Amino acid sequence: MLSPTQLMELAAKCGVDAIALTDHDTTDGLAEARVAAERVGVKLVNGVEISVSWGKTTLHVVGLAIDPDNPVLSAGLQAIRAGRLTRAHRIAEALANLGIPDTLAPALALAKNESMVSRTHFARHLAASGKVKNIQAAFDKYLAKGKPAYVSHEWASLKDAIDWIKAAGGTAVLAHPGRYDLKPAFRNAMLEEFRSLGGEAIEVVTGSHRPEQYATWRRIAEEHGFLASRGADYHGPGESPYEPGKLPMLPVTCKPVWSKWTH
Repeated sequence: MLSPTQLMELAAKCGVDAIALTDHDTTDGLAEARVAAERVGVKLVNGVEISVSWGKTTLHVVGLAIDPDNPVLSAGLQAIRAGRLTRAHRIAEALANLGIPDTLAPALALAKNESMVSRTHFARHLAASGKVKNIQAAFDKYLAKGKPAYVSHEWASLKDAIDWIKAAGGTAVLAHPGRYDLKPAFRNAMLEEFRSLGGEAIEVVTGSHRPEQYATWRRIAEEHGFLASRGADYHGPGESPYEPGKLPMLPVTCKPVWSKWTH
């Protein structure tokens, strides 16, 4: 919801020392963010969040300390973005069939860049137009998996996402692992595959985890030999439970992912 400049200004206001900008499937905001971060005295870590299809589950893999100009990463992200507009047309059609017409144009307007349109932009429009009480209700009623306007999409493979991140010199981090609806056996298989392909870290403390989940994912990180990451998963005012820098610290037994590139 905020521009890269606004996000860096908010980070500075919140007392943040360092922040990663990890937009979904694009690095286009990093140049603007870097200028703003230097102006307000915040260390910016180049990042991206890549959408991944793992079986029937959509995973999010964060790349940290990447080279945003790497051609392998850039080509991979472009391929993902190409499918977003097609999916948006199908979502709009499904909503129209449910008696909610003319949602595509408002969703595209909210996205500003049509190649970045997502379910969240439809949810924001549905909430703003009074069709639902809030964004979460839009997902619960229409847009979440299994709901009548949900449209599946084949994202990057887990191997491709990690390969792109590694090609760009970055570190692959599994975002908010507690959000994925996987039974323990499938969860462990996914984590082992993630590690075997070159994934190095998982988010332990994140705005997408409940506080009682922190200890669980600390233990899992240690058992699987992962570095630990911490991220607000901040999308904007009113949409995220934590502002940048306001999350609890990582458990002291975790080795932070940023230890790879800081001293």
